[in-house]
Amino acid sequence: MSGIMTLIVLVLAVLTALQLIRIFELSSKARQTAEYEVTDRDNNNQGWLMLLFGFGLIASFFWMLNAWLPVTLPKPASAHGTDYDNLMTISMLVIIAMFVLVQPILFYFAWKYRGAKDRKATYYEHNNRLEFIWTIVPAVVLAVLIIYGMTTWSNVMNPKNEQEPLVIEVYAQQFKWTARYAGQDNQLGYANVRLIKDANVIGVDTLDTKGGDDKITTEIHLPVGRPVLFKFRSQDVIHSAYFPHFRAQMNCVPGMTTQFQFTPTVTTAEMRQDAEVQAKVARINKIRTEKGLEAYAYDYVLLCNKICGSAHYNMQMNIVVESEAEYAKWLTEQKTVAETL
Repeated sequence: MSGIMTLIVLVLAVLTALQLIRIFELSSKARQTAEYEVTDRDNNNQGWLMLLFGFGLIASFFWMLNAWLPVTLPKPASAHGTDYDNLMTISMLVIIAMFVLVQPILFYFAWKYRGAKDRKATYYEHNNRLEFIWTIVPAVVLAVLIIYGMTTWSNVMNPKNEQEPLVIEVYAQQFKWTARYAGQDNQLGYANVRLIKDANVIGVDTLDTKGGDDKITTEIHLPVGRPVLFKFRSQDVIHSAYFPHFRAQMNCVPGMTTQFQFTPTVTTAEMRQDAEVQAKVARINKIRTEKGLEAYAYDYVLLCNKICGSAHYNMQMNIVVESEAEYAKWLTEQKTVAETL
């Protein structure tokens, strides 16, 4: 029934628009003017509307900055995160500067040089100096940003390790994450989706001697200050392992292994004491209290950043960054693959 009502409303809207056009044509004939003729009054109205719209656009931009900046991510919790944020900040400052400079000029010119019967456009064929300026200046700025971006990318993707990274596998499937820690040898045993059976939920090869001491967990714990090499697999569709607080993301592709490395630099407890984070938590808890929900405690999370199905929104896992001693204690409490299977 709702579909029929929607169709009727659309048909009536089209008929109404056609009638309004017809009325406009008839009124033009009554005024003895062509409906396509543009008068000085029309130009003035459009010019002033463009100017007002320009003011509104710039004002709304700064309003959105003020409204949305408080809900952005807090400081990065990884070694490379600062470089990542610096690149993002510089790029956005260049973009915003050009926006604030160019947009008011465009709307001002649309108003100042609006059409008028007693005004003629000036034919301006060429100017070498202007062509040089607006070609070279953007080229130099973009070249600097690209070189800076490539350098940052290289440092992020190829970090220099002062110690051997901890190896952790992150296994994706609709709609959950599973983590597998390498054992004492820091080498993961072979695994394949074809070996999934009963309790062997991620397909670890039980005959591989390297896999017997691996540990499968439903939460990720990381020692602060130690590099971590994540290896990603997917059981079904493409997922995207997204670590927002650590400024890291990598696709999980069925049939292949991808990887990403970062070093956590701020423990969960330390981040919870950060003034910016506490302000964010207070704002969230105020909203949750009004809705009758329980209080929220700030945690690092692993999310899926690909729309992987109906429960995509629910695909997340807690990440705890702690001291080396706390991490070692937690890891000893986890069962090995051999003990689980």
